[in-house]
Formats: sequence, C-alpha cells, structure tokens
Amino acid sequence: MPVRVLINALHAKSGGGVTYLRNLLPRLGADPDLEVHLCLHENQLAAFPEPADGVRMHSVRFRDGFTRRLVWEQTALPLLAKRIGAEVTYSPANFGPLLAPAPVVLLRNAVAVGESEKRYSKRLYWKALGAMTWVSLLCCRRAIAVSDYARAALTRRLPSSVVGRVEVVHHGVDPLFSPPPPGERREDFMLAVSDLYIQKNLHRLLDALAVVRREFPHISLRIAGGALDADYARDLHRTVAERGLDGHVRFLGHVPAHELADLYRRCVLFVFPSLVETFGNPLVEAMACGAPIVSSDATAMPEVLGDAALFFDPRDTPAMAERIAAVLRDTDLRRRLGIRAEARARHFSWDETARRTARVIHSCARPS
Repeated sequence: MPVRVLINALHAKSGGGVTYLRNLLPRLGADPDLEVHLCLHENQLAAFPEPADGVRMHSVRFRDGFTRRLVWEQTALPLLAKRIGAEVTYSPANFGPLLAPAPVVLLRNAVAVGESEKRYSKRLYWKALGAMTWVSLLCCRRAIAVSDYARAALTRRLPSSVVGRVEVVHHGVDPLFSPPPPGERREDFMLAVSDLYIQKNLHRLLDALAVVRREFPHISLRIAGGALDADYARDLHRTVAERGLDGHVRFLGHVPAHELADLYRRCVLFVFPSLVETFGNPLVEAMACGAPIVSSDATAMPEVLGDAALFFDPRDTPAMAERIAAVLRDTDLRRRLGIRAEARARHFSWDETARRTARVIHSCARPS
C-alpha cells in the first residue's frame, strides 16, 4: 500500500520554498509508493495554481500571519492529518506540527540571519524561528537538511541522537536552466538574484559596484527578486541615488523562470553577495546556465559551488569589488569559470532530491 503523506506547505511563500515544492511535488506525486496530500493557505493558490498530477490539494482559510499560522499549524493541521489518515507529515520548513503523525521537517532557513538584524521585531521573529526549529528537531521522526552547513548550524548543541536523524539532501536544478548557444556573446551587465532583505547583502554589492564602475563605466547591475522587506528595499533605492548609480541599477522584481534563465545566459557575471544561506537556488541555476560566478565565501556557498566561482568575504566591500573587477578584466578567466559552472551543475538533480526525500518519508511510516 502507498504511504499516505501530508505535505504542510503553509510556509512556502516565495523564493526557494516555492521553487522547492514546484519541483518536488510532481515527482512525489508520480511515485506509485506515495499518496500525496498538500495543505496550503488560500493566499498561496497564486503560487500553486494547479495541483501536480497525483497530488490532492487541501486549501485552508484562516487569518494569516506568523503567530496565527503557528497556532493553526499546531492545532488544526494535526486534525486534518488525522482526518485524511496521513501516516507521515512532511513540513518543508524548519518546523511543523508537533502532534501530527510522524513529523518530518526540512532544515532550510538559517536562523543566524537574525544576527544581521537591528530591528527588534525582526530579531524576535528569528529567535522564535530558532526556538521552534529546536523543538521540532527534538520531536520529529526524521529531518532533511538542504546542505551540510544547514545540518551543522541548525543542530548545534543538540544531542548526537538528534543529529543522527538528519539526512542531507541537496536541491536540484530545472532543465529549463541551460547554457547559451556556443559562441553567443554575453552582455555588459552583472546579475544578482534574490528577494530584497538584509541578509542578502545587496547594500554592499551596490557599494562595490560604485567602485567597479571607476574602471568599467559601461557595467550595470540587474537585481531580480521581490521586495519582501519594504524598509530594506527603500534603503537600497536610497543607496543607488547616493552612490550616483541612477540608470546603472535595475530592480526587476519577481522574474518568471524562463526570463530568469535568459538573464543568466546573457549576464557577463553572476554575483551572489549573501551573508547567510543554507543552500542558494540561484547558485545552481546560474551554474547550469554557464554563468561566470563571483560569490560570498560564507555558510553553504563553498559547499554548493565547489571550484565554480571566485570567492570573497561578504563583509569586505573592497574585496568584493576587487574580485568582480578581476573577472571583468579577464576573458579567459570568465570562460574557465563558465565551464566549471556547467560541470558543477550536473551534481544537482531534482529527480535525485525527490528519490531521497521519498526514501526518508517511507522510513518514517510505521508498519501496518
């Protein structure tokens, strides 16, 4: 009999969480050994307009918000799991319903992000996330971490018995992201891909761009990602004006995947300045498109990129500017980085991610 699993998607609002589920759901739904149910809020239907084949959708309604969602998740979601007869409850978030059957969580959010915040409300949010992560790890049947870094960082000071329940399963990359045709010339713009909030470190990238443009005045920057933190987005626009970068920085907002793939193929350089990442989907997308990459050397970035990038300390703006300039100066270096990126991208597969995730789910189902 197939294992009946309820996937708790309530935390998949944007960015990597949505990308993960959009790629995983069709593959889990096609697994004959799984019966997949998906729980999401009605305000997420735009992100998941059509259920994947083999996936039964349960749309729920309540007044959304972090605290209300947490209460609903801990009280009503276990009842939904019981009603449909779920054997396993999988939450692709750091935490999930503690009383649901055989809870499994996905360690994908770095709680160290809170260290970059000075706003009290944001620091309180990240402390609450850290506390719920620990409680969920102590109570869950199994956990999946999106990287070795995520497992080490999020299980620190927890018993070895808990760490032993965590399996590392990297994300994959969609075949949509592929290299440009041979001989196609890249254009004079750098690309950054991330939603706008402080740990993405885009303010330092803007400062570095101002330095780089002294030597390369034709270079511009395009930033693809939604303004999730409106205050930070306003600060970025202010920095653009203060650094004299008007007309040289374009904020693209959310960009559909096929347009994003085109940007990866055309950019002269992909820059990833983030302070904290547990994985970084844009990294594997950029690699699959053969983009030369300059990246932060923090957290999970070296694990994901291997030798496919030049690295810098993300808190050292001059070092960031120097690395960017070094790649812009050297056509052969850009070519070598692009070749390494394509080769490295072959290590990441959504089919493999789904296969290993299904194996963890099966391991948690109790024998009849």
